[in-house]
Amino acid sequence: MLLSLISIIVTLWVSGAHGQGRTCDFPEIKHGNIYEENRYKQTFPVATGKYFYYTCDHSFASPSQSLWTRITCTEEGWSPAPKCVRQCFFPWVENGHSASSGQTHEEGDTVHIVCDTGYSLLNGQGSITCLESGWSAAPTCSRTGSSGKCGPPPTIDNGDITTFSSAVYAPGASVQYQCQAYYELQGNREITCHDGQWSEPPICLEPCVISEEMMEKHNIQLRWRNERKLYSKTGDIIEFDCRSWRHRRKSPHSAFRVTCREGKIAYPTCE
Repeated sequence: MLLSLISIIVTLWVSGAHGQGRTCDFPEIKHGNIYEENRYKQTFPVATGKYFYYTCDHSFASPSQSLWTRITCTEEGWSPAPKCVRQCFFPWVENGHSASSGQTHEEGDTVHIVCDTGYSLLNGQGSITCLESGWSAAPTCSRTGSSGKCGPPPTIDNGDITTFSSAVYAPGASVQYQCQAYYELQGNREITCHDGQWSEPPICLEPCVISEEMMEKHNIQLRWRNERKLYSKTGDIIEFDCRSWRHRRKSPHSAFRVTCREGKIAYPTCE
């Protein structure tokens, strides 16, 4: 009788121990999160065998490189351990070259750079490293011994800078451009002095000029205006119509609504 009672107690204890099992707390993933985190976070802790999927933030990836990685709660904890590792894209090297150009590297990787003659990396280094925050330095080779100052900004056709030009500009200085009337600016309005050189200046696109002579040749007129000459910027829409009821459209209907493109325009025709 006593042995039977002991046997029952041991059985209940073993069953209870197995029933308790290990649980896993919510996985705090640096630079990542589990699928529908706000929905499932309140269900933690979870029992062994329960699994979830997690994804990493932009510029980070899991060890499996998958968009969504599965992790399972085990007796030892989450398996595999969730982790998001920084991914550093290496572009082409300005004033230099590297075998890593166009490749993506993981946090901790080091990339070697060879600068052109007369150029060097910051502080004379020969390599940069992918860190959690990104590359340890910009992959740019600067002119060796350069003061970094720039001369007058470059001139552009049909445009100019908005301030008086100076003979010398300090590193980091910037100027802005504006185009002549009716010309359309394309590119960055502002350029900056960097390592003794100016960044790429913008260009001024030509306007379209429409005269009475050209419209008369095509038996057309402006649909909404009566000016003898019209200036339109690149990208502007110009609408035409036949000169009178005696003329009918020879060109397709869509051709009478024309877009000005860098000083060029395709005229519709009436007969």
